[in-house]
Amino acid sequence: MSEEILINVTPPETRVAVIENGVLQELIIERTRELGLVGNIYKGEVCRVLPGMQAAFVNIGLDKAAFLHISDLCSKDLEKKGSENIEHYLHEGQLLVVQVVKDPLGSKGARLTTEIAIPSRYQVFMPYSSNCGVSQRIECDAERLRLRTCLDDFRKEHECGGFIARTAAECADEAVLITDMKFLLKLWQSIVEKIGKAKAKEFIHKDLPLSVRTLRDLYKEGIDRVRVDSRETYHRLVEFAQIFVPEIVPVIEHYSGECPVFDIYSVEDEISKALERKVKLKSGGHLVFDQTEAMTTVDVNTGGYVGGRNLEETIFKTNLEAAQTIARQLRLRNLGGIIIIDFIDMTSEEHKTQVLQALERHLTKDRAKTKITEVSSLGLVEMTRKRTRESLEHIMCEPCSACGGRGVLKTAESMCLEIFREIIREVRLYKVSTLMVLASNSVVEMLLDEEATMLAELETFLGVHIKFRAETQYNQEQYDVVLL
Repeated sequence: MSEEILINVTPPETRVAVIENGVLQELIIERTRELGLVGNIYKGEVCRVLPGMQAAFVNIGLDKAAFLHISDLCSKDLEKKGSENIEHYLHEGQLLVVQVVKDPLGSKGARLTTEIAIPSRYQVFMPYSSNCGVSQRIECDAERLRLRTCLDDFRKEHECGGFIARTAAECADEAVLITDMKFLLKLWQSIVEKIGKAKAKEFIHKDLPLSVRTLRDLYKEGIDRVRVDSRETYHRLVEFAQIFVPEIVPVIEHYSGECPVFDIYSVEDEISKALERKVKLKSGGHLVFDQTEAMTTVDVNTGGYVGGRNLEETIFKTNLEAAQTIARQLRLRNLGGIIIIDFIDMTSEEHKTQVLQALERHLTKDRAKTKITEVSSLGLVEMTRKRTRESLEHIMCEPCSACGGRGVLKTAESMCLEIFREIIREVRLYKVSTLMVLASNSVVEMLLDEEATMLAELETFLGVHIKFRAETQYNQEQYDVVLL
């Protein structure tokens, strides 16, 4: 399997595309005006404690107060007091060092933790922790023991906080791991100095820019190339790699071709498709994605696929293909929270098991943590996917100004009847003899054509003269009744 990372850099934004076998699998966008906050460290001020929610709102200098739950407090503090009441730890006006773990989403503010975590290429340093751990993605017991021993020995020798070995640490030399941990300690010392000087609601430390984080977090053994279309960013990546991951320097390339770097694998087309509700399957079936504030639903349909043997076999093959496509679309669209998948109903228990296993297998490539339930009697699969940043739709789109995000508009007929009711209301209130209706072209046409008889009866009944004017700027639901 060939893997490649494309980095497109412009002054307003940086975009990173993860390509597997020539197909876009993941897209990360960071815009200059809306830089992500995850990983940023602030000296916050508690502005409100909510005992009923066991949480607090913390002012870190943003437009919206950030949210801190008791479960996100530093484990050392929780162990010392052993209380389950947030008011035993926090009070209004209290200053505390916090880190953003989830960007503001919609109307919600950022989510915080006091369990500070500083990531590097191979480890995550947790200065307020006393434990060491190893990424669950490293499955070899011998390797897990080797890494844990290395981390524990270093922690005891330097009497520092805890470390977590990341997936990239697998099979890394001990000397490399120790160098990485020493770098983290130096970085933390510089942060501690800033904390001492910082005032309330002041920013202290931010994570690396997206292009550099890509090398740190996304690069893994087996990736063939990292192509970046900015010479300046290319030099920055090479400089970072030479210091921290020298083995990946040869795969970093500056792309200077005339064709835009994202056009190499039709990435722009894939982005456009990822913003649509319907996703076509190769078999002829299709998926329908609906993203709401509470959850995301995915509906699987056979469409034009009729199969070759029988209905059950047709449904099974469609669901299998859907499982693979859903896993890819969740990564690409960065859909998080609760996700309900409505697979086509299957009668065979073996088929249900195989579809579920296929979904789990394809989700193993996903860096975000996922959890899946069994297929219900209705053919529904409930799953969750950890959400730390906005979905692709929320980054690139806004609610339709015509429908307000509903996805539908009232019919022209419905609007005609609504206008009739408004006319009756206005005439009875103000006793006028003439009025004018301003509406969209489609509504005015229906009023003067299909509803002409009803309109004439209304004028006779009310004893008024009604004029009409089509407004090209009005959508189908907009209208005004003006008294003359």
